[in-house]
Formats: sequence, C-alpha cells, structure tokens
Amino acid sequence: MTVICLLHPGAMGASLGGALVDAGHTVRWVSEGRSDATRSRAEATGLHETSDLGAATDGADVVISVCPPGRALDVATAVAATGFGGLYADVNAVAPATMRQVAEVALRGGSSPVDGGIVGPPAHRPGTTRLFLSGDRAGEVAELFDGSPLETVVVEGAIGAASATKVAYAAWTKGSSALLLAVAAFAQAEGVTETLRTEWARSQPDLADRLALVAAGTGPKAWRFADELADSGRAFADAGLPDGFGAGASEIYERLAPLRDRTDLTVDDVLALLLDPGV
Repeated sequence: MTVICLLHPGAMGASLGGALVDAGHTVRWVSEGRSDATRSRAEATGLHETSDLGAATDGADVVISVCPPGRALDVATAVAATGFGGLYADVNAVAPATMRQVAEVALRGGSSPVDGGIVGPPAHRPGTTRLFLSGDRAGEVAELFDGSPLETVVVEGAIGAASATKVAYAAWTKGSSALLLAVAAFAQAEGVTETLRTEWARSQPDLADRLALVAAGTGPKAWRFADELADSGRAFADAGLPDGFGAGASEIYERLAPLRDRTDLTVDDVLALLLDPGV
C-alpha cells in the first residue's frame, strides 16, 4: 500500500483519487481552505482528510498535483516547503517550460519530479481517460494506477515530454472550440448568423451541433482553461511558432469565466457574454 497526497480533489482530481483508492492505496487530501463541494467529492471517493499540507505530506510516498494550471508552480513551492522527499507528480495542463520550473522546485525541495498530462474526462470508466507521464521515475507513478479505470502512457523523453503531449492535444480540442465560439460571436455581431448557419448546413453540417455542445460543455469549465491556453501559447512561442492561437483562445475563455459551473447554458448565453463581457 502506498500513501499518496492528492492536491486537490476537484472533478478530475477526485476521479484520480478514486482510481488510486480502487487500486488499494491510501489517499490523503487537504481540507484547509477547500469548499463543501470538494469535501463531498473527497468523501464520496474514500479519501482521508488531513487538516493542512504538512499533515498530508508527512509520511506520504507520493504527492500528485491536480490543480488549475496557473497554480501549479505555487502548489509545488508549498509542497517543497514541507520538506517532502518522495515522488512529486505534477499532472497539470502546463507548458513544458512551466513543468521544468515545477521540477526544479521539487528537486530543490528534495523530491523526485514526474511530469504528467491528462487527456479525457474524469476517469470513472475504463477507456475514456489517459494519463501521459514522463521523467526518470514515470513508470513508478504509472504502476500506482494498475487495475484502475485510468490508463497510463509513459512517454519517452525527459521532464516536459508528457506536458508537451497534453499541450499539443489541447491546443486543437480547446483551441478549435474557442475559435468556433469566436466565429459564432462575430457572425452575430455582424448580423449574419442565419446566413452562416444556412451555409454550415450545406457545407459544414456538423458545426451547428458542435457549437451547441461547446457552449453547454465548455462554458462552465472555461475558468480553468484560460491559464492553460495562455501557457499553450507560450509553449508554441518556445518552439519558434506564433503564440496567437493560445493567447486568443485564452482570452475567449477568460471572458467566459463568469459562467463557472452553470448547467443550463445555451449558445445565446455564451455569445452574449463574449460580445459584452460586462453582461
């Protein structure tokens, strides 16, 4: 049995925690400063509550960081300050350069970093979700999930390779979704929505349905995507490519941040906020 500290059990993190519990491990979480919703998720998946980060890392073998991308470096710094000396797996959607910064913090704190990136929805069913891992000890993290619904893929290469895989994947999925929302907002602003939809019906028949799905599915989670896509832009720039794709998508998601956790969104709701962020 391995003792794992999971930071933090949001929708994705709780599913990873549940997968680890199913695999026979003890999983701790930190209740300090967390919401009632987080507590409910943690309790439902069998995680063990600890009052603060020091208590959670004391005697733990592994720390897994699953947090909003903009907080990844702060979380790594806080864990390093506790003196944790085990495996530190950052599985957040960050650029390879950001991941390398996280790894440096972990190493200075005395722990061994592992790079990770998640593709797919929360890991409740086999075959839906993959955790890409890289670094010298990636295989050890992969083994933790043996027999769980989460599939692991060890990527050849050093720290940054798993994050690069995630950036490349999400640059298309989340980037193209942001572009579709921006296109629809532009058409509405210019009064050509019906003309565009008529043409879509003839030449791009899947786009109207996809727009509805993106509005309903992406709007509630947009607050988490802004930092991720901004880091995606920086990753492209580091590779000598234009950073505008990620920067533009990040701004789209930043405007949609007020829709957090809404479950009743329509296309009109999302486009109204894009065109007038003050709504």
